[in-house]
Amino acid sequence: MEKFSVLMSLYIKEKAAYFEECIKSILNQTVLPDEIVIVKDGPLTPELEAVLTSYVEADEGRYKIVPLEVNVGLGAALAEGILHCSNDIVARMDTDDIAVPDRFEIQLQKFEDNHELDICGSHVLEFEGNIQNVVAQRKVPLDDKSIKKYQKKRDAFNHMTVMFKKSAVLRAGNYRACPLMEDSLLWVNMFLSGTTAENVDGFLVYARIGKDMFERRGGLSYYKKYLAGRKQIYKTGYINFFEYHMSLFVQFIVCIMPNKLRGMIFKKFLHR
Repeated sequence: MEKFSVLMSLYIKEKAAYFEECIKSILNQTVLPDEIVIVKDGPLTPELEAVLTSYVEADEGRYKIVPLEVNVGLGAALAEGILHCSNDIVARMDTDDIAVPDRFEIQLQKFEDNHELDICGSHVLEFEGNIQNVVAQRKVPLDDKSIKKYQKKRDAFNHMTVMFKKSAVLRAGNYRACPLMEDSLLWVNMFLSGTTAENVDGFLVYARIGKDMFERRGGLSYYKKYLAGRKQIYKTGYINFFEYHMSLFVQFIVCIMPNKLRGMIFKKFLHR
């Protein structure tokens, strides 16, 4: 199978134990990456540095560390990190999530079967504490046409599951600053630049969620950031006037509702 890189961004608020679980899930894959690119998004805690150092020293040739002097945020960190990836095939991974053992093998096979493919993701299982405690799931559309249609309303990819071609990402202008929606804007720009997309009909990643996750998605402060990000997407021309304002209306209702109700809606309906 083709060589590939794993791209992650690590920052100070991550827990060392979660990061180690993530690394272990990468190293337990049926097909291993020949390169793991980790962007240090600003200074890290001593605990994170200790975990990172232990793995790098154990297999120095597999890791490429990209240190940033200050925290710049996920989008900017990944924009820098992808420039350091040696391979065209790049798998994204969040530093607190856990990949199923054959995740990379399944996705690589998709790229081998379709040489026109530029990006491939999957469904996710969302868990609290450990992967035996799955509380929700997020399914995404599967084929290219459905993905591009769905993206007009909500994200058609689970960001932590995607494997994409570096060349396709750079052709689309790389990650750009966009509050809450660096990945959303990237997908849109990739589609506008002629990207071919697919999602695996399976759960390839366990995504860790905190109990305050749904609370963070409420309030006027969150809504203002959502508005700014969605406006950038509207300016690309990918969504029309009605789609833009309908999404703002729905998000406003979600933001102002009580935290408990918002959490129930996400778990029962949006993340079934």
